[in-house]
Parts: sequence; C-alpha cells; structure tokens
Amino acid sequence: MAALFQFLVFFAFLFCLRNTFLVLGFHSVSVLFPVTKDAATLQYVSRISHGTPLKSTDLVVDLGGPFLWMDCDSGQVSSSKRLISSCSVNCSRAKFHDLGTSKSGGRGCVFNTNCNVFPYNNITGMTAAGELVEDVIALDSVDPFEVSHITTVDHLFFSCAPSILLQGLATGAKGMLGLGKASVSLPSQLISSIGHSQNFILCLSSSNGAVLTGNGRTIFGTKITRSLVYTPLVTKRRDYFINVQSIKINGRRLAVDKSMLLGKSGTKLSTIVPYTTMESSIYAIFSKAYVKAAIALNMTRLAAVAPFGLCFSSKQVGDSMAGPPVPEIDLILQS
Repeated sequence: MAALFQFLVFFAFLFCLRNTFLVLGFHSVSVLFPVTKDAATLQYVSRISHGTPLKSTDLVVDLGGPFLWMDCDSGQVSSSKRLISSCSVNCSRAKFHDLGTSKSGGRGCVFNTNCNVFPYNNITGMTAAGELVEDVIALDSVDPFEVSHITTVDHLFFSCAPSILLQGLATGAKGMLGLGKASVSLPSQLISSIGHSQNFILCLSSSNGAVLTGNGRTIFGTKITRSLVYTPLVTKRRDYFINVQSIKINGRRLAVDKSMLLGKSGTKLSTIVPYTTMESSIYAIFSKAYVKAAIALNMTRLAAVAPFGLCFSSKQVGDSMAGPPVPEIDLILQS
C-alpha cells in the first residue's frame, strides 16, 4: 500500500472587481459555505440553498471555474428563477469569461432571446450549452459578535446545464461551484453585492473545509492571520497560481532550474486534481531524488499504480508525532 499524506490547505484569495452586482439591505462580516470531501472521487463538495421554495444543492468546488452551474431540471422548479436576456449587461459579463462561447463562436445579442453560455466540467473536459438565469440564494452569515443567521438574497446568477454534464462528479452533486477570477463567479457576486472586502478564503483539510467571503481576520482572529506565512497569488484569466522557487527532498535542493518551475504562469492551484502534477522533465529529476532518499530509509518500492509512476510500501514504515518517517518534500515559495 502506498503511503498517504494528508495536509491542510488555507488560501486567502485577493482580487479586484470592476463589475458589480447590487443587492441592498444585507450586510455581514462573512458568509460561510461548508465543504466536505467525497471519499470516492476525492472531490470537494459544497452545498447551497437557493430558489423558491428553498432547495439544497450539492456542487463540486472548482477553484478556477468562471461561474456556478447546475442541472436545473432535476427536483422541484423554482418560482423565482428568471431567464437572462442575451442583450443584457449580465449576459455580456458571463460570456466574457465563458471558454465555450469563444470556442464555438456563440451568438451575441439577439433581440428577444435568452442568454446562452457554455458551462464547463473541469473534471471530464466536457462542455455543453446552457442558459444563464438568476434566482435567490440563502446565505449563512458569520459574525463573531452576533448570532449566526440565514438571509435570503436575490440576484444570484448561474447557468443551467444539461444532465449529461454531471458525468464524473461526486455522487449526488448537481453541478460545480466556480470560484475563479471572473465577474460572475460566486465570490465575485457576493463580494460586490453585500459589501465584503475583495477577497475570499478557501480552507481545506483531508476531509472537510469551508469557503468564506468577507473579512477573514475578523473570523479567525488577528493573532492567527498574522502568524501565517504568505506568498503572492498570480492570476491568469480565471485561474490562480503561485510561484514555486525550488523543491527540496530531505533538505537537499533539487537541481531544477528556477525558470522551469515558474514556466509561463507558475504553479496552478486546483481543487479538481486530487494530487500534485509536474512537468515531465521536473518529475524525472524529482522521482530520481525521491527514490534515492527512500532507499536510504529502507523503503520498499512497489509496482506503479495509475496514475502514479512511483509507489512504495507502507508496511515497514512506522509512525511518529510528526507523521510517517518518509522523505520530506518542501516546496520553497516566493516570499
């Protein structure tokens, strides 16, 4: 059995918005969306409540997704759901970040027609035509000085998608929750509509987590936020990247050129791929060094198990307060 490493990921995403969606009469320090990890697919799944009457829907978290999309045909029909005109400003905003529209040459403004977009399944690579709609959403506000309460807010924009696009998603999931740097992603809509600062927080562990918009310092406390180590966040289109300066195994820096690690954009952050991937030339250097370090610890190499090319037995590997005694991998990030 190959060794399994579990870790906590905590990212604060800061970005500027030029487009706004106005929702009046609601303000909170932060809005919380709980996240669980599906054991079968290793996908992170969040739940939103929306529509009239309110309906709970599970969505796979897609960090780089441009917008929220779901299968609108399953379950009850919302009486407050409204189609968006193809000539509206909100349609233009959605199409600006819509990968499918640019590839297919989708139509622009056509009088008296609905706004068609192309929701994208980032797991299977499938895309399909869908309609942009708006509806109400129930928000779970979090304030350390007040009792948590749920408020219904109007004007959540998302795309309805055909059920075929659900292939590859965790059981029970009815769509994807896009958190990308786009004016119609969920954080962008909430940040600009209810007065939050222009950032959101994604906190993930090996089993659960949360997506929060608003002031993370207020929620986690100044002491915790100041104790964290930060690295610059790089954005390209709607995705998020960080700059890995070097890689170390057991404290020894690998002979990988910095320009290879940085590439064109840096290292992409993803909630879709459940493991780290490397460019092939970097992986060749990494795997050679890791095998050498593992042999030095008397670890037994096993036959490769797809999609991994390098596996070791955990039977002879003990445990300690600091975790299993295996070669330590360090990613040195830009400070």
